[in-house]
Amino acid sequence: MFAGTLTKNAETAATAYSGIIHSTRFDVAIQLETRTKMSERSPDYDVTAVNKSGRKVRIGTAWNETGNTTGNPYISMQIDVGLGPFRVNAVQTKEAREAMTGEFEIIPLVSNGAMKSGSISGELTAMDADNAFAGYIANMMFDLDFILVENAFKTEETHPDYRIEVSSPKGHPIRVGSAWMAKSNRTGNDYVSLLINTPDGDLRVNAVQNEEQRGGQTFSIIPFVESAGQERSDNTGLALVG
Repeated sequence: MFAGTLTKNAETAATAYSGIIHSTRFDVAIQLETRTKMSERSPDYDVTAVNKSGRKVRIGTAWNETGNTTGNPYISMQIDVGLGPFRVNAVQTKEAREAMTGEFEIIPLVSNGAMKSGSISGELTAMDADNAFAGYIANMMFDLDFILVENAFKTEETHPDYRIEVSSPKGHPIRVGSAWMAKSNRTGNDYVSLLINTPDGDLRVNAVQNEEQRGGQTFSIIPFVESAGQERSDNTGLALVG
């Protein structure tokens, strides 16, 4: 079960809402940051938090909603702090609505619908030399800085274009995955497909550029969601050359 509070910030604040979510396993301070809506049903907010390394990460999304029976506004949130996704609603009591305090109570939402994790944050930046990339990937449970080093052993089209490396405490390189340069069948835009072995297990993500990033050196890392009819690379192995 989950509980918590959410408070609407002043209009001049950088974040729209601040709050905290409790369970028997965690207490996480959260913020809701307004995001650009791409469609009517796209999220109104990114839900962010600070992980154990002090890095702000995106842990979910949120929507402004209106109750079908009451007509009262509430906020629906889909969150993952690294223990599996869950949904909660932030609602106001009658007293809070009448007093217009901006105070919300967070309550769990029971749903049979399938949910996708929104907990991954990260960036990938092209380096000036050696055709390499540097980046990070993080959620509330792990935080990895890594580099993409060109795969000099690539001889087949399906072989990885890069190996993904992290450093040991003494600075030794450790192979943790593979990456492929790819092109979207739908948009024609270039992106990077990564398969990384994280402390939570093997993770597939894509590094893509939005309109503001396009043509630059920075890519945003987003979760890989596979669905029927979605383009998918067959390059899923972690082997260096296959």
